[in-house]
Amino acid sequence: MRTRTTDDEAPHSLADAKQDVDPILETFVYLYTESRRATKDIAREHGLTGPQVTVLKLLEGVGDLSLSDLSERIQARNSTITGIVDRMQRDGLVLRRRSERDRRVIEIVLTPRGRALARAIPVQPMQMFASALRALPREDRETLRRILRAMSDHVRAASDDTPT
Repeated sequence: MRTRTTDDEAPHSLADAKQDVDPILETFVYLYTESRRATKDIAREHGLTGPQVTVLKLLEGVGDLSLSDLSERIQARNSTITGIVDRMQRDGLVLRRRSERDRRVIEIVLTPRGRALARAIPVQPMQMFASALRALPREDRETLRRILRAMSDHVRAASDDTPT
């Protein structure tokens, strides 16, 4: 049986496609698993969850964010982020503050305690990935960004079609 790909219109057998796709999927699984493992270990050391570490480090790096912006950057639903932020606020790591630029927007802000904890937490997974990406030629990084964006768009569209 022969199939056609949408990108290059070159015929490929299903076995060829599986041979091409399986190693890529295995790499995604490895990177995801390694990142989760490292983040969970770091989080556990500090009495946090992995997503809480992600929020702390993101806010430390980019500054205050609205709930929607935070959700978008972490690629999670607003309801999921709300629960994470609620627990972090309860623990004195973040607070909600009305934006000075747009009074309708509520921003998530690190407290002094949250800022100190964020500084104390290393970002090993992000540093490892960033280092590996910086080692790639610029053209490869641009190609990878384009491919990953297309994959993300496809997954997002498929998940939007999935009933919850």
